[in-house]
Amino acid sequence: MSAVLKPLEFDFRPMTRDDLEALVRIERAAYPYPWTLGNFRDCLDAGYSCWVAELDGQLAGYWIMMLAVGEGHILNCCVAPAWQGRGFGRHLVDHLVDTARAHNTGFLFLEVRPSNAAALGLYRSMGFETIGLRRGYYPADQGQEDAFVMRLDL
Repeated sequence: MSAVLKPLEFDFRPMTRDDLEALVRIERAAYPYPWTLGNFRDCLDAGYSCWVAELDGQLAGYWIMMLAVGEGHILNCCVAPAWQGRGFGRHLVDHLVDTARAHNTGFLFLEVRPSNAAALGLYRSMGFETIGLRRGYYPADQGQEDAFVMRLDL
């Protein structure tokens, strides 16, 4: 007898205010300079495309994208640390890209820290190209860190 294990898959749903406390906990665990509760609340209030991903009923990731005039700007995309390194980031970005396409978006933009090798590798493998550099964009332990600006043509 052989058993076939079903791969874990995210269940995506729109983010709600009830998710915010859990998102802040994930954000604090994932980043040295996390978004605040207010950042998430402001994105919901502004009507941005805000989604969460659940695994086995628990929040395991999220993404937030601003859509305007045929362009999308990825503001935040995160897999909870307990689920990182298992390919779930690709599922998040795939869902984000599908959502952007459904809104007739022609381009996606994002900023990413040059020191975030895992994110850079993921984005590059999915077709994002570095198109610029924002100097001193992110806070860092030693002042500020630059950001690569990346673009994906949809």
